[in-house]
Amino acid sequence: MSKLRGYFIAGILITAPISITIYLAWLFITFVDSKVTPLIPAKFNPETYLPYSLPGLGLVVVIVALVLIGAFTAGFMGRFFQRLGDRIMNNVPVLRGVYKALKQILETVLAQQSTAFREAVLVEYPRRGMWVIAFITGRTKGEVQSITEEEVINLFVPTTPNPTSGFLIFVPKEDIVPLAMNVEDALKMVISGGIVTPPDNRSDEQKAEAIVHSTESTARE
Repeated sequence: MSKLRGYFIAGILITAPISITIYLAWLFITFVDSKVTPLIPAKFNPETYLPYSLPGLGLVVVIVALVLIGAFTAGFMGRFFQRLGDRIMNNVPVLRGVYKALKQILETVLAQQSTAFREAVLVEYPRRGMWVIAFITGRTKGEVQSITEEEVINLFVPTTPNPTSGFLIFVPKEDIVPLAMNVEDALKMVISGGIVTPPDNRSDEQKAEAIVHSTESTARE
């Protein structure tokens, strides 16, 4: 009986992630299709000439439209309209704050040259002796850095199991412990609440450096 129970649990572990992923992808595709497909003129809609619908047609249209918009904004006229749009949004009292925040976040996350959210670290939070996985979002600047004695780093501490919410903390650079695991593995660990634990792939040299860092932190206390 215990063997059958083990097989049953193994079957769930194998099929559940695949099934849920496919289901969520299908919900997203059908949602986009339901909003975009009705906007396509009948003479340009392939479904008009086919006896069946085309799942994902709306999503393809959105992707193509975004690529074309990106290509257009790369030119002179595109940059002109982009600056015009920025100027208009920046003059709207309530919306300008939301617009600036969203634009800065998207530019930070999507820009290829950005290193935000691409390095996982370990930091003691919310007190000494308690450790959490955090992600470096940048080097602290402006007023926050000017009133602190040490160089501090912006860290995003995600919550479990929803990593899209969390806390922004400013931590002295010397108190941050870099992790060898990549961001994807760190997110898996956070989302699973520690159930999924990536293996320790550090070299002997990296392990020795971590021991030295831990000893120095203890000495400072």
